[in-house]
Amino acid sequence: MRHFPTLLSHELRMLLVSPATYVAATLFLGFMGLIFTKILEVYSAAPQESSPAMVYFQLFWLPACVMVPLLTMKCLAEERRLGTIETLLTTPVTTTEVVLAKFGAAYFLYAALWGSTAGFFYILRRFSGDSRFLDSGPLLGGFLFIAVSGLFFVAIGVLASSVTKNQSVAGILSCVALASLIIGGNALSDSAWLEQGLFRPAKFAIEYGHVFAHRDDFTRGVIDTRHLLFYLSGTVLSLIFSILSVEAKLLHA
Repeated sequence: MRHFPTLLSHELRMLLVSPATYVAATLFLGFMGLIFTKILEVYSAAPQESSPAMVYFQLFWLPACVMVPLLTMKCLAEERRLGTIETLLTTPVTTTEVVLAKFGAAYFLYAALWGSTAGFFYILRRFSGDSRFLDSGPLLGGFLFIAVSGLFFVAIGVLASSVTKNQSVAGILSCVALASLIIGGNALSDSAWLEQGLFRPAKFAIEYGHVFAHRDDFTRGVIDTRHLLFYLSGTVLSLIFSILSVEAKLLHA
């Protein structure tokens, strides 16, 4: 992993000059700003039962399904289309270093964009002085959930980019995979047919990967090691498959 820091800095520079990065950032910050404004309007009008931070993170899936594909769709697909990845791997670097560098750069920007939204709460605290809007427990738990789940989400985006030369196809694959994981799991968890004996094992698996339930636990301050294991193991597996996919494509090139 000697060359990983150099590759990572290069990938960060490439993302920072990519128009897709700024499109993703603009869409994300604009969308989250609208959510935050709406939350302030509701909570200013009347007291609510749940913390504003808990409501703030409820729509995390929508920017995630848009941001992650935009940040990752070019990372390997474009390299394969242009044939530059073969040239890169003739230097003293490994496929693992290349894939991890691309993953690290995309995750850094994903986390940085989400982290920048903490400024909304800082501005509110600075100028309103109203403690009703701030609850450190759900706020910290929510950002921890974003950081942990983001590892898996970005790894899925990298995997989608590793299986095709077309960045548009990679973006669509990533979006569909994330939507299936997040929204599909939530829909299936409420299915009555999963209660039948034959499907009980599938129900346990779906409940284990129920992303919305994980979010609720984190924002309530419940840090379950099973949730951490789910995202970390999913990240590792996705990156391993990404590395194997790139190597397989090189062998058949």
